[in-house]
Amino acid sequence: MKEISELKFPDDRGYTDDHEWAKKTGDGVRIGISDYAQDQLGDVVFVELPDVGSSFAKGEEFGTVESVKAVSELYMPIGGEVTAVNESLADQPERVNTDPYESGWMIEVKASDPSELDALKSKAEYLEMLKG
Repeated sequence: MKEISELKFPDDRGYTDDHEWAKKTGDGVRIGISDYAQDQLGDVVFVELPDVGSSFAKGEEFGTVESVKAVSELYMPIGGEVTAVNESLADQPERVNTDPYESGWMIEVKASDPSELDALKSKAEYLEMLKG
């Protein structure tokens, strides 16, 4: 596992206590897991994601990530309806490890309450939490 200083945390998204991130993209919000989360999990071998059209409230479980070490639940950083799923993760789940913020994104949603984005941690707040 890497030191926190070796991990990447882009400024352009919000983070949760459960290590998911959310980023506004046009009309939607893209969601994935942080570099810290993928590093803790180890080699990701399977990602289970919901169907397009599914709706979830903030904090609800929307899927799972399976690594060689463990299975971890994925939780919604904001509420919304799933408008897109990263289908490439079915064949290439390792993208979550190699590029968790770009090619390793998981779902896109139409936010039910866009103001929920404002409640997410900034990069600085997330780093403070990780350093404990």
